[in-house]
Amino acid sequence: MKTEGTTPEQIIANCPEDRQEAMMTLRKTILDNLPQGFSEGIGYGMIGYAVPHSLYPAGYHCDPKLPLPFMSFASQKNFIAFYHMGLYADPKLLDWFQTEYAKVSKTKLDMGKSCVRFKKPDQIPFELIGRLVAKVTPQDWIDTYESNYKPKSK
Repeated sequence: MKTEGTTPEQIIANCPEDRQEAMMTLRKTILDNLPQGFSEGIGYGMIGYAVPHSLYPAGYHCDPKLPLPFMSFASQKNFIAFYHMGLYADPKLLDWFQTEYAKVSKTKLDMGKSCVRFKKPDQIPFELIGRLVAKVTPQDWIDTYESNYKPKSK
């Protein structure tokens, strides 16, 4: 389910009313903790954060016209989804997040490879999300991306 809009404000305004406050708080949490250098934008109907071409001219290997994606969030049909590629790419970061999540949440972690799903907006651990966001700089993400995903030149 894509939420329509071309700005973060439009995306949030077009979310179900019972999720709008959580989406605004999630965005504010991310922006308050996001290391300098990432840029905010809209991609695939989600609010996202990427390493801009000014810092990483090669862009995303799947489509070099796009900046290097890193993190996003969206209101899906049955949950709010928070996508953090660092959790997928860095086992140490994933271990840290899983351990910390268990300390701050009474609910079981509902997670895919890079997606953390929150079925109830009031169960989002915003403080933990802020700590996670602050842990990875654009250069950290570029280094991880290049060591894990970027096709090697021949």
